Amino acid sequence: MKFGHFTANQAILEAVLDNRNIHVIDFDINEGLQWPPLMADLAAGGSSPASLRLTALTLKNHNASNFAMVNQTGRLLREYADSINLSFEFEAVEMANEDDFDAIRVDESRVLVANCMIHQLHTPYRSFPLLKTFLSGVTNRLAPKLVVLVEEEVYNFEKIPSMSFVEFFCEAIHHYTALSEALSADGIGGIGLEMMEKEVLGVRIVNSLREFPCRASEKLEWGDGFESLQRLFKARAFSHYNVSQANYLVSLFNGGYWVQHERNRLALCWKSRPLVTASIWLPKCGRKRKK
Repeated sequence: MKFGHFTANQAILEAVLDNRNIHVIDFDINEGLQWPPLMADLAAGGSSPASLRLTALTLKNHNASNFAMVNQTGRLLREYADSINLSFEFEAVEMANEDDFDAIRVDESRVLVANCMIHQLHTPYRSFPLLKTFLSGVTNRLAPKLVVLVEEEVYNFEKIPSMSFVEFFCEAIHHYTALSEALSADGIGGIGLEMMEKEVLGVRIVNSLREFPCRASEKLEWGDGFESLQRLFKARAFSHYNVSQANYLVSLFNGGYWVQHERNRLALCWKSRPLVTASIWLPKCGRKRKK
């Protein structure tokens, strides 16, 4: 998780050098752990004042406790922003379809960024169709300056539409085996590892197999969201500083981790297998936000 957060935050900071007033649309905020480091960097650096507006998307008609948790996260982030004297706004917006993105307030004076983390294992209700809605909504309706995409490798957008269920099943076995080995090497063993496998990994494995798009129509829907991103945006290479920061972060952990940088993607690997892959996307020339 730290790998994805730090890589995404560095890409955002590099995209806002000329305007440090930022609006982030966050697909899956959870406890908001990604944002305090970015907020601290905004408050500490730069010759001009900085501000952050954070829009957290929640699932429409989902349980009320989730909406309450998102707003509690917002309150905690606001308290932190006050403590470091950073101008901060927070809003939670319910999302069910692409039309819901019209409810998001967009200020032309701010740099708009879409942040999409698809590797947080404790949110199984973030289904594949919802990912498609998010990517289609932000690219078609909002036209952000930057889209940050962090994918758990087993859910790779480019691979899944062409995979059979058997191929995905085998890929999932290898992926979760490598993830379990990495957790064990990090010192999570015994009862702790058993609980992690049962309560987190086990649930995620079952959900991923259940939601795999088997029918042609489902594969088409899965590919549609990523297609809208590719049609309107282009992948951009990571900066040398971002790659160096990722390598330094990985060096602090077990020696089995390493960073792969190729094809405009930055991947956290365990031994021979990528676990998490990050990419950053910029709008193609002439791309403007719909009015």
